[in-house]
Amino acid sequence: MSNLSEIVDSLENRVGNLIQKYDNLKQSKLKLEEELTVLKSKQSHFVKEIDKWQEECNSLKLANSMLGSEEYKRDTKLKINELVREIDKCITQLSE
Repeated sequence: MSNLSEIVDSLENRVGNLIQKYDNLKQSKLKLEEELTVLKSKQSHFVKEIDKWQEECNSLKLANSMLGSEEYKRDTKLKINELVREIDKCITQLSE
């Protein structure tokens, strides 16, 4: 009979240890989910910031080319042509 109670005690200890490990893993999971949310938010912020800086860089390139820089002359001509086409579309829509 004592052998049976030793087995039951051993099982209780193991179940108790498993429950403790489960609770620890559950808490770790919650912390990791919170950290993931924070990191996703930061990533989104950085992506927006990168887009802003790329737009700023493109604007500076365009301004530099309009100031007479030979390096961006082709880009400037393409941008001007694009703007002219947009203006033509607007004029066409207004005349209809």
